Amino acid sequence: MNAVTARKPTPHLQPLMLRPMARVERIAIFEREVRERLSRAALDALIGRAEVISEGQITEHGKRRSYLGSTMITFDLARVSADFREASDAGTARRLAALLTTDTAAKNRIRAVATREAESRTQQKLHEISMEIGVRAKDTRVLVDIDVEATL
Repeated sequence: MNAVTARKPTPHLQPLMLRPMARVERIAIFEREVRERLSRAALDALIGRAEVISEGQITEHGKRRSYLGSTMITFDLARVSADFREASDAGTARRLAALLTTDTAAKNRIRAVATREAESRTQQKLHEISMEIGVRAKDTRVLVDIDVEATL
């Protein structure tokens, strides 16, 4: 017998026969989608362990006193990696940054941190607060910049 033996095809491994596509006669009323959102527990943990830096000052224009300042919140995923299931990598940081810009609860928490920081700096209750929020990912960190303008 030859060193190389020819194999015969086995009968049970025949090519799959594809059935024709089914014709749709009924239409679904509901469409389903999978959405990703921030977990509230994760948001609590991230905000609780974030690095927060603020600066600003009170300005006067005639009788009107206002506060102009900024707050920077840094979420360092590498530093909190033991708390989360997901990898603490640049991809997760980008996903987090994208969700922080669209998630209403997250934006409200970010605004609350910036308001608290501004009121702490002025030692006064602020009114007519206006904020501009920018979010970006850099490596495993998510950087949130908040410009704050308010009247005293």
